[in-house]
Amino acid sequence: MDFQEARLKSGKLYIAQDPRFAQANRRKYRLLDKINALPGEAIDERMALFRELFGSMGEGSYVEPPFYCDYGSNIHVGKNFYMNAGGTILDVVDVTIGDDVFIGPNVGIYPPYHPTVASIRNKALEGGKPITIGSNVWIGGGATICPDVTIGTNVVIGAGAVVTKDIPDNSVAVGVPARVIHTLDDTDEQHWKAEEDDYLAAKKAWIDRYGSLEADGQLD
Repeated sequence: MDFQEARLKSGKLYIAQDPRFAQANRRKYRLLDKINALPGEAIDERMALFRELFGSMGEGSYVEPPFYCDYGSNIHVGKNFYMNAGGTILDVVDVTIGDDVFIGPNVGIYPPYHPTVASIRNKALEGGKPITIGSNVWIGGGATICPDVTIGTNVVIGAGAVVTKDIPDNSVAVGVPARVIHTLDDTDEQHWKAEEDDYLAAKKAWIDRYGSLEADGQLD
């Protein structure tokens, strides 16, 4: 790795106008242009391109277009990952996402940071710090995940939240900046298990009455 890349990987200021980064950018544009131009029903072709774009992608993962990123090669997602339309991951450094993570529309995941002093910022100096998101996480639409943040396992991030600090496991966090408003526990498990049981009972009743789920009918 050259000087600028070494600086970036260390989390220190660097300059992105480097031939190595330019080459990665050209690769990104080639793949994203294809991904975002494909017709909606070209799912297999689009996901093959995403597997080429990302550093790694687990089975059962799906990303809705349009999608935007810096390089793509620093994005690592687990199994059954889903990102809705308009997602942006500025992966100047690693963005690591676990299994069964669902992300709403227009979510931004932003590892880059910039100096707050204009005279330094105007010299094109910037930095990047990794973002890690655990498994079984839901991130609501329009949320922003800032540099150097770790989101734990079994976490819900509310729509529009701006996450500037780490979020612990089993948390619900909302707001600007995001703060934990609830710790998930057995009460949540019991509530949502009852909701699931209600769905399954209604499904069985529909089939018993109308013969199939596709048949027209009315709920009781």
